[in-house]
Amino acid sequence: MTSNKLLTLVLLRQAPNILLGMKKRGFGAGRWNGFGGKVEPGETIKAAARRELLEESCVVCDDLKEVGHLKFEFIGEPQILEVHVFTSSNFEGEPKETEEMRPQWFEEKSIPFDQMWPDDLHWFPLLLNGKTFSGYFLFEGHNKIVRYDLGEVESLKL
Repeated sequence: MTSNKLLTLVLLRQAPNILLGMKKRGFGAGRWNGFGGKVEPGETIKAAARRELLEESCVVCDDLKEVGHLKFEFIGEPQILEVHVFTSSNFEGEPKETEEMRPQWFEEKSIPFDQMWPDDLHWFPLLLNGKTFSGYFLFEGHNKIVRYDLGEVESLKL
């Protein structure tokens, strides 16, 4: 039986740049990604996104907009990762390296997709173009997408 694990992902933008973090440990180590993680019991999804962003990059952001909802299933794993994607251009503080992440600004035309999760290549263009999106990705291991379904949506009411 599968269960869902609630997660958050925050991508900060200052046109024409986007802030990514090099994951230094744990799930996804060695890849560039947004900032985020687990939603704790009793915590709202948006509060978890703010907390994880602060813990991983030392940046405070109270103006998060949810723009995406992605589900990830890994063959042979019992949990489906349900990721709520947020973005913002309004935040306080300078991104700083933490034990978990090393933040770096990238020009949006120079995003290092070859050092990111393979699914990012599919949904990042929607994010960069200001779209709201929903999707599902089935992985074999951590590098091969077996199938996916992704599209724009009017709203993220789940």
